[in-house]
Amino acid sequence: MTITAAADGSALGNPGPAGWAWYIDENQWRAGGWQRATNNQGELMAVIDLLEATSHRADEPLLVLCDSQYVINAVTQWMPGWKRRGWRKADGKPVLNRELLEMLDRALAGRQVRFEWVKGHAGHPLNEAADLRARSAAEAFQRGLAPDTGPAIVGAAPSPAASSAQAVAPPTLF
Repeated sequence: MTITAAADGSALGNPGPAGWAWYIDENQWRAGGWQRATNNQGELMAVIDLLEATSHRADEPLLVLCDSQYVINAVTQWMPGWKRRGWRKADGKPVLNRELLEMLDRALAGRQVRFEWVKGHAGHPLNEAADLRARSAAEAFQRGLAPDTGPAIVGAAPSPAASSAQAVAPPTLF
């Protein structure tokens, strides 16, 4: 059976306090964030953590509902070229968010994952739930509080990427 989840990021200011979240249902979701990051970093981290959280079910197809064209295009179009060029864009400049993109590439290895674009803030129930949790995480960081990280998934190991990402923003932030 296909696992269907929405993944979303949020930044208050861009960069600013940022959050990320993925959502399957009320009993299976996770969120986190940073004191200072970008929306794109949150979008990437949401997908990375989702892939890690579902790794114990890697034999099941995964449908990721995402309102980020950046994430979808990075995975479905740009990443092969970036990797061939040593993580450089066509113009020779370094790819932004390289560490997160490399984590995403590793997490995708051997998985059957399909990305589907959904319009953000348009009432899609799973996307709205992920957006709410990502925004709440960003707001918690803005107030200097720990975000509600959610229940995760039954049987999933703690996400090493999420644990390290909570401590500091990705090194290529600026």
